[in-house]
Amino acid sequence: MNEKEMNELGILKGAIENTNEAFVTIDQNHTVIFFNKAAERIFGYNRTEVIGHDLGVLLGPRCNEGHRETVARYVRTRNPRLIGHETEFIAPRKNGKTFPAAISFSVAEFKGRLFFTGIVRDMTETKALEAQISKSERLAALGQAVAEISHEIKNPLMMIGGFARQLIGTAQDKNAVSKLNIIADEVQRLENLLRELRDLYTPARLATEELDINDLLEEIYSLTRDDCKTKNIQVKLQEENGTVFVEADRGRLKQVLLNVVKNSVEAMDKGGNLSIRSARSTDTVEITISDDGPGIPEGVKEKVFTPFFTTKKHGTGLGLSLSKRIIEDHPGSAFRLTSQEGKGTAVKIALPISH
Repeated sequence: MNEKEMNELGILKGAIENTNEAFVTIDQNHTVIFFNKAAERIFGYNRTEVIGHDLGVLLGPRCNEGHRETVARYVRTRNPRLIGHETEFIAPRKNGKTFPAAISFSVAEFKGRLFFTGIVRDMTETKALEAQISKSERLAALGQAVAEISHEIKNPLMMIGGFARQLIGTAQDKNAVSKLNIIADEVQRLENLLRELRDLYTPARLATEELDINDLLEEIYSLTRDDCKTKNIQVKLQEENGTVFVEADRGRLKQVLLNVVKNSVEAMDKGGNLSIRSARSTDTVEITISDDGPGIPEGVKEKVFTPFFTTKKHGTGLGLSLSKRIIEDHPGSAFRLTSQEGKGTAVKIALPISH
């Protein structure tokens, strides 16, 4: 090999070594002979753990068996079924976790020997983006349907509620007044349900502003302190020192915090302790609202964000779904709930700090 060929080979090897796709080359005996940096990153193996070993080190037993059959078939028949085509599959990492991957194959013959190269792309982010786009499209369609249904229902509801409240003031019969009060209350509940449905399924329009998160937490504390006192609940506010600014929709964020506090208060019907605190890291501030109430049973925990699922007698089952949606509509933010039956529940809201 002359100097020019060696230079070209070095350039080619450097390009393959530093690409974003994993390159894994094996010989016809299934032995790995090349494993680039991207392959190390994607699969989690160091190349010294793979090169010179059977490809089964990377693949699970089922994939390994199918891959061996494919290689053997090509060696026998030279029929390139998968060569030149991209295929999606679920690949395992070293840590035991799996990820969606796309792989395309190429084959080369050198000095009478066959070499197979798999070019692997980690599709995790792509699949997540596709799921998010699909979810947004579904929400947009649902939002349109909810808006149309709400429009048709809202006006008759308002009329029914208005007439019921007028009759309450003039009715003399106690039984009639009781029934009218039930009608008025149920109409109000349905109006609230329509509003929450609209907020949940209509694309968000956030009116963001720079605000001090501690000021907002002090407001939440002031609004809930008296109610907690009457219910024998000790509420404690712990703030991060100094001001912590975030870029958020103050009204929507306040709605979420009040809803979470309300859930905790309602869960502790025999009294208890409620904590509201903020903690700052380098780039985010985490708001934690926790209680020592009864907690959420394991069988219920996985359903708490399902629309219309509720354990409350008069709940709509949309509060937590809507709260999570509002927070996640803020870029870079997250809403997490943890709970242990008999020990309480904690909601953590992470927001990016505005520098």
